Order: sequence, then C-alpha cells, then structure tokens
Amino acid sequence: MKIIIRLEELAMAGLSIYALARYQADWWWYLLLVIGPDISMIGYSGGNKVGASVYNLFHHKGIAVLITFAGFVMSIDWLVMSGIVLFGHSSMDRFFGYGLKTEQGFKYTHLGIIGRSK
Repeated sequence: MKIIIRLEELAMAGLSIYALARYQADWWWYLLLVIGPDISMIGYSGGNKVGASVYNLFHHKGIAVLITFAGFVMSIDWLVMSGIVLFGHSSMDRFFGYGLKTEQGFKYTHLGIIGRSK
C-alpha cells in the first residue's frame, strides 16, 4: 500500500509540473516548486511548536488548493501558480517520505520518523 500512495504523490507532483507547463510558467517557478516552500524551515528558529506550525502552513495541500482556487476566482496568475507550486512541492515531499511535522521536532511527521528504516 505504501508504494501505491507514493506513486499517487508522484503523480500529483507530475500534475503540478504539467500545470506549470500549460500555464507557460517562467523557469524560476519550477525552481520554487523544488525548494521554495522549504524556506518555512526557518520557523524552527522559534522552537518546535512554531517551526511545525510554519512548516505545515507551507506544506498543507488544502491550503495550496485554496490559494489556487482564490487565484482562479480573482484571475491572478501568480496566485494560481503559487498554489500549484505549494501543492506540487507537498506531493514531492510526501513521495520522498517527508510529511507534515509534529511538535516533537523536525524529524517527526504524520508519515513517521524521518530516517527510520522501513
């Protein structure tokens, strides 16, 4: 089952890349897709609770969908692409086993402990 879920996440990340291509996004949107939302790790300088909250805000797929939808409703291209980037990055992270963080610390996620042998 884990393989199927990982493949599903990979498909969603691929869909995001396809959406950016269809939107004729500049090259730097793809760079943001890969590393942009990880700037939220800076939140951990305020401790585990703040860090997890900030990180999860930038990696929550529901928020990414809301941002994309708001961009469509308001016809704001950069907002649509920002939502696509957040969604795609979150899917990419989950494919690699990085989930939403808990307040225990950075390595503790809703998918398990990062680095734990599987």
